[in-house]
Amino acid sequence: MIYVHIPFCHSKCAYCDFYSIPDRRRMHATVERILEEFNIRKPELGEGPLCRTLYFGGGTPSILEPDLFSLLAHGLLRADECEEFTIEVNPEDVSEASATHWAACGVNRISMGIQSFDDKELRAVGRRHTAEDATKAFSVLRAAGFDNISCDLIYGLPGQSLESWVRSIQHLLALKPEHISAYCLSYEPGTLLTRRLEEGRIEEASEELVEAMYEHLCESLADAGFEHYEISNFALPGRKSRHNSAYWTGTPYLGLGPGAHSLDAGGVRRFNPSDIRAYTAPDGPFPICVIDEEDSRDRLNDKLITALRTAHGLNLAELEEHNRNELMNASAPFIKRGTLRLEDGRLVIPEKAWLQSDAILRELLF
Repeated sequence: MIYVHIPFCHSKCAYCDFYSIPDRRRMHATVERILEEFNIRKPELGEGPLCRTLYFGGGTPSILEPDLFSLLAHGLLRADECEEFTIEVNPEDVSEASATHWAACGVNRISMGIQSFDDKELRAVGRRHTAEDATKAFSVLRAAGFDNISCDLIYGLPGQSLESWVRSIQHLLALKPEHISAYCLSYEPGTLLTRRLEEGRIEEASEELVEAMYEHLCESLADAGFEHYEISNFALPGRKSRHNSAYWTGTPYLGLGPGAHSLDAGGVRRFNPSDIRAYTAPDGPFPICVIDEEDSRDRLNDKLITALRTAHGLNLAELEEHNRNELMNASAPFIKRGTLRLEDGRLVIPEKAWLQSDAILRELLF
């Protein structure tokens, strides 16, 4: 599978710590370099089809000019191999022309960042669209033939109440997407939102409010027929994200573009530095990917963290006996409290405890 990081944005959202820049002058050079990188590095994926899933993330991939999107999609995609081609979009970039073009280039899944249906909340975090824009964009995507649409929401936003969160969920469910990703806002170092928090200009949502939002999220989406299959992801039957699910099972993937990460068929992780100047430098070394040095314990912890993010959990049979025994000893207090469970040879964090997953995982890491 292939992940492509498009680092361009119209502007930087206040909460975002992903690598992105509000400057499109190197867009053409970046696309050409991504194709060059793909042709050099594709042996890392090993034997078999190169592109079961293709995912354009960012940044804002929907910002790409039509000719550049076509060039990139056609350079990476073999329609007979690709089962799922996702593009992340923002509502302000969705038009009849753009949606038709994405479909013509082979996109069959849309991931749209809505975040809230409350205009005040959207303005508070620097989003460029309104609730009405998001609703219209969804209708345009449906009219263009997309029958697999995922939408993002965020809870714990500045000034957000339980009542406004309930309204956002109701609004989204009325649109009937096939997939919903819902994230608890995190204040990441170096972001504008964190700076505002540190200056006392905004207040962080209380634990009680976040818990109430999470509980309502889980209950309302379950009632609507969604399966909660990963901490932040909910899908109607048959609509789980194939690309993201593959990350959580350790499937090799090739990450292209500045800031992208990869996992090769031999278990080696690599990353491209978040530096568009170095990535597009005509006379510099290329590719610029760096091996992320990991030992056996690091790889074991990677497996633990990714597996316990999912409803399926960690298959204990995949661990060596001494590691399994160590993990079970560390797990015993959590199993006793009900924040971990043993189910058919798997260690699972139950849905009600997923908000505590970071604290649980810190105690389980090898």
